Amino acid sequence: MNAVKVISPGALTTVQDAGRFGFLQSGISVSGVMDSYSHRAANLLVDNPQEEAVLEVTLMGPVLEFQCSTRIAVTGAMMQPKLNDQPVPMWRTIPVKEGDRLSFAGIQGGCRAYIAFAGGLDVPVIMGSKSTNLKAQVGGFEGRMLKRDDMVPLKAPSGEARLWAAGEEWIPNFPAQITLRAVLGPQEDLFTEAGIASFFSAEYVVTPANDRMGYRLEGEEITHKAGADIVSDGIVMGAVQVPSSGQPIILMADRQTTGGYTKIATVATADLPLLAQAQAGTKIHFQRVSVEEAQQLLRMFYEKLQAFARARRPVNA
Repeated sequence: MNAVKVISPGALTTVQDAGRFGFLQSGISVSGVMDSYSHRAANLLVDNPQEEAVLEVTLMGPVLEFQCSTRIAVTGAMMQPKLNDQPVPMWRTIPVKEGDRLSFAGIQGGCRAYIAFAGGLDVPVIMGSKSTNLKAQVGGFEGRMLKRDDMVPLKAPSGEARLWAAGEEWIPNFPAQITLRAVLGPQEDLFTEAGIASFFSAEYVVTPANDRMGYRLEGEEITHKAGADIVSDGIVMGAVQVPSSGQPIILMADRQTTGGYTKIATVATADLPLLAQAQAGTKIHFQRVSVEEAQQLLRMFYEKLQAFARARRPVNA
């Protein structure tokens, strides 16, 4: 049987891919992975299309038992993976056999890890995506997080069984202090000059109130000219809402489709993988960039992935 059995689900393990696009008007959020760099890199290490679904693991890893032989790769947060209780490296292809067990010793940095399987996960494509939307209970594995004794079906690997490793220069660090580049707007005219200055100069800290929906930050108050409420409008991943408290909230993959709080800025898409790996206590500074600069950063992000694919080095089992 081409499947992996969940012995222990970890804190939050879900099926995610590049996201579910085209249904915001129906109230269905995009969902998808939080860290698109680690997601795409994991798939490249097992010769999958970059957008293929993976398991996204948050803070505490699962224990998985393989019901078939395959190849996997683990990227993202440093969770110390083990195969049959023996440490195995991240950011490289790992061959596994039927009966093998994958587990994790504990997190040493970052927040989310990604497990890719050669051939991909054999779950239904719903509205163009395999991603799990937890609130709508749609997609992924029965529309929910994984739980004990689930049997997650895998597709059979195709093509040559190659093994790859990423060089150190391609493996991200997860520092306790990060800088996020952000484009001002779309409601910057509703903030005072002092409020905008605070946003781009003050230090903010990730609070424990953070999840796939968004990151609540704490720091210097961002002041409005009048109030924080607006007529609800669309929200993209990385939008920075500022409610009446003056404390920013960065909306992420499972964000609502519309919102009625003023948005002071939008984090550049290329920087969202860094934010996705931030734990509570991470310090954040915002750096203002133009729309054109954010677009160039996104082009560089995809160029980096193309370079990653070229730079993978073959390794022996």
